[in-house]
This record gives sequence, structure tokens and C-alpha cells, in this order.
Amino acid sequence: MVEGKIGKIIFSRIKTDEDLAEAIKERVEKSRVKAGVIIAIGSLKRATLGYYREGEYKYIRLDGPLEIASCMGNIAVDENGNVVVHAHIVVTNEKGEAFGGHLMKESPVGATAELIIIEGDGINLKRVLDEKTKLRLLDLG
Repeated sequence: MVEGKIGKIIFSRIKTDEDLAEAIKERVEKSRVKAGVIIAIGSLKRATLGYYREGEYKYIRLDGPLEIASCMGNIAVDENGNVVVHAHIVVTNEKGEAFGGHLMKESPVGATAELIIIEGDGINLKRVLDEKTKLRLLDLG
């Protein structure tokens, strides 16, 4: 377990046709946040979700339009100091059916998306490759 304080809070709008996953990472890097939390709402034209099974992600592709009912995740760095955003998302269709998973690239924004980045001040979050799961897990040690 690690503990710190809340640093800066950044609000950003993501525009139509921007890839949600790429736009989030771009804005996190631009804000120079190395540890923290992201929250997003808005809409997508379509979504690509990931479902982890047996050492790899299986892709789920959904046609839209879709509402982002919830998107949240954390910000850390890898062994080389590169920003890693780990985000999960729940989207709904016009029937109110919900689908969720890991946010993947190829999820273009519809009308808009609104992003909040909350910096963890005094926190060092690092992701390292875990050989057993083949995932980059948080190393809090």
C-alpha cells in the first residue's frame, strides 16, 4: 500500500473522432502526471474492449452509438519511466444494455468525452511485468 496527497486536478474535453484510449494517454502525458486516477464520461461511435483470459486480452468490438456510463483507471509508469494508463470502461447502447471491460484503442469518441485527471502527489506508482499473468502489475513495494 502507498499513500500520498491529491495534487493537481485537470479537466479536459476529448473531441469527436479522437481515440479515447490514445487521447487519455496524450493528455496525461501533457499534464506530466506520473501517478493518479482518471475518470471519463461521454459517448463513443464504437468501442473496443479487452477481456483478460489465460495470459492475453480477447477483444470485444461493439458498434455504436454508445454512452460511456463509467470509465475509470489509474496512472503509473513502467520500468523505463513511460506513462501507463490502465482504464476500465462500461458503455451502454440505446436499449440500456451495458458492456464492460478494459479500454482498448479503436474506441472513437462520439459527440464528446470529458476527462478528469487527479494527480497523486508524493506517490510512486510503477508497473512491472509479472511473468505468471503476463500483465504489467502495480509494484507498490
